[in-house]
Amino acid sequence: MKISDLITSEILRMLNESEENTAEIQRNDFANLIGCAPSQINYVLSSRFTPEHGYIIESRRGGGGYIRISRVVMRKSTAFMHIINSIGDRIDMMSARIVIENCLQSELIDKNTAKVMYAALSNNVMRSVPVILQDSLRAALLKEMLLVQI
Repeated sequence: MKISDLITSEILRMLNESEENTAEIQRNDFANLIGCAPSQINYVLSSRFTPEHGYIIESRRGGGGYIRISRVVMRKSTAFMHIINSIGDRIDMMSARIVIENCLQSELIDKNTAKVMYAALSNNVMRSVPVILQDSLRAALLKEMLLVQI
């Protein structure tokens, strides 16, 4: 398991165990617990726990500083529209995978739907499409697949 996946799964575990849908960490302590550099925590927070993915990050610096991650609870259709609007005109496979994983974790889609999405957006499927168009096609396909979930 990659370190970024380990950090993500630990934060998600904390969020799932919280009645308030929040997790509070001290970056250096959390990095020591996971066994990584504090900058890796920043990377995961900035790439996987964004408002587009349904999270709000608050931080306070200093000796008693913390990072608070909150999961925004919203209606399913609103969540899909935020996700769709965040995708843009192009998306690479790794970013598409993160979007799908976040939808799965948020229970917006089920495992079977996620598997179909992974398959439809895979690099194997995109092989016959010119490289310059692959990420644009992937974004359009992902948006349509998410739209039909509403």
